[in-house]
Amino acid sequence: MIEETPKFNIKSKIWIEDENGEVVFGAGRLRILDAVERSGSIQAAAQELQMSYRAVWGKIKATEQRLGTPMLSRKAGGAEGGGSELTPIAKELVARFRQLRDSTNSAADDLFLDFFSLEIQGESTGADLSPE
Repeated sequence: MIEETPKFNIKSKIWIEDENGEVVFGAGRLRILDAVERSGSIQAAAQELQMSYRAVWGKIKATEQRLGTPMLSRKAGGAEGGGSELTPIAKELVARFRQLRDSTNSAADDLFLDFFSLEIQGESTGADLSPE
């Protein structure tokens, strides 16, 4: 029986911080804004993500404060119900963050193959990868 060589992948996680090291935007906030965009409300987004309304609202508010611009335009409730939608700036932030994430992942995949493909595939280049 031939033993199959295991396949490996590199994983990376990116986010944007302000000068104080506070998170401005990342994968979690991307999921929140995506859920608000789909559902049209913060409450529905919170339920979808299995988070409290307060937690979702707090993360949105923190991003708004750190960027100095609203992420959502809100419509008060009433006979037709309330709701929220992403502002044009939020839509642009989401699109650019996705591009950054995808480009970063692609670059990381390429670098991983450049640095480790031969060693991981069992073809030694003579380098000793064992810990010291």
